[in-house]
Amino acid sequence: MTEFIQTAVLGAGVIGASWTSLFLASGREVAVHDLSPSAEKSVREYVDRAWPTLETLGLVKDGSPNRVRFCKSASEAVEGASFIQENVPERIEIKRALYAEIAPSLGADAVVATSASGLTLSEMQQGWKDPGRFVLGHPFNPPHLIPLVEVMGNERTGDGVVEAAERFYAQVGKVTIRVNREVPGHVANRLQAAVWREAIHLVKSGVASVEDVDKAMWAGPGLRWAAMGPTMLFHLGAGEGGLAAFCERYTDSFNRWWDDLGVLHLDQALAETLVAGVTQEANGQSPADLSAQRDVLIASIQKAIAPLRAN
Repeated sequence: MTEFIQTAVLGAGVIGASWTSLFLASGREVAVHDLSPSAEKSVREYVDRAWPTLETLGLVKDGSPNRVRFCKSASEAVEGASFIQENVPERIEIKRALYAEIAPSLGADAVVATSASGLTLSEMQQGWKDPGRFVLGHPFNPPHLIPLVEVMGNERTGDGVVEAAERFYAQVGKVTIRVNREVPGHVANRLQAAVWREAIHLVKSGVASVEDVDKAMWAGPGLRWAAMGPTMLFHLGAGEGGLAAFCERYTDSFNRWWDDLGVLHLDQALAETLVAGVTQEANGQSPADLSAQRDVLIASIQKAIAPLRAN
């Protein structure tokens, strides 16, 4: 029998709607709660848009978009649910109030995972009398399309709870990593923040345009990083000598590049420069059009590499 047949999604914005689509595709029932009066309409429309991509990726496992129900309260949504994905706004008072509301309605073995990216697990745990069944389960947007989930527990997390969350995510087609120490932004957000900081620095200092910096990424290292991580790729970059030879050969170069990396803070003037650049790059295409293009490209890449990953 599949674990976590009944699931709940709390907060049904873009992230919550994407999680809902994925859980439904996996054959699970999903109870959704969101305070917005338009939540049901927007979620159903999102699921309908996402479903063909989920089918393309082979993620529809006896699932149906009709196995979703919408609840007026969070406590109603979590009743009977074995796995709850929480995605409410990242304001600590909102999250803590939600946790206090749902705690009395949770099953003894229910796992609650938060999608939070900007808050730490320890500060969110303060909203629980007993945070033993509460973990970080931070996805990359959109969750139904990007496999990564960053999972974290700590000394206040119950035995086996992190492992249960990892099993659930694997069952719905996700790839998990374990965050071992609490840092702002977890792992993947810090990696992309570091890259974006240097991308902005290159634009600000006149090295290249917004469009060309973006192009340098998707036509260059982005392709390699979709296959393997940076350290493994550099291990391969020196041939038979591996990473040891690579470090010996390129230490001076990397130290020179690192010393020259930009240190900056995003302000209004810099934001306006970036907005002007990305507007030119978009060339009249709407965010919805560009998002659709993004999803088609990512889905095509995922479909192509899935059999290779399986082997």
